[in-house]
Amino acid sequence: QVQLVESGGGSVQAGGSLRLSCAASGYTYNSMGWFRQAPGKEREGVAAIDSAGSRRYADSVKGRFIVSIDNAKNTLYLQMNSLKPQDTAMYYCAADRRPLGSWWFLENPGKLGSWGQGTQVTVSS
Repeated sequence: QVQLVESGGGSVQAGGSLRLSCAASGYTYNSMGWFRQAPGKEREGVAAIDSAGSRRYADSVKGRFIVSIDNAKNTLYLQMNSLKPQDTAMYYCAADRRPLGSWWFLENPGKLGSWGQGTQVTVSS
């Protein structure tokens, strides 16, 4: 059974840090990444990593967020530092078995194979 399970969300003050995890089971994914959606806003690609290890970030999180993967554990991480209130959103893990480029991955969420249920991140000022 294909499954992506996110964890690590929570509430934090501005300037704080959180680390999100996404445990994947069922398949070995070649492309994984994070999206987020705030109330009343469209879903936004946050960060992705492809099978070649290439990473891509949204401009809004560059220099603050780091995406990484532990292939042995089939787990994706998102280290979020210097959090801002505008980072408040539901964060979703997505994955695909195809070896997609990280740019294409973030630009085509509707074409990705698997999604997690999401984990809430709330940043207060």
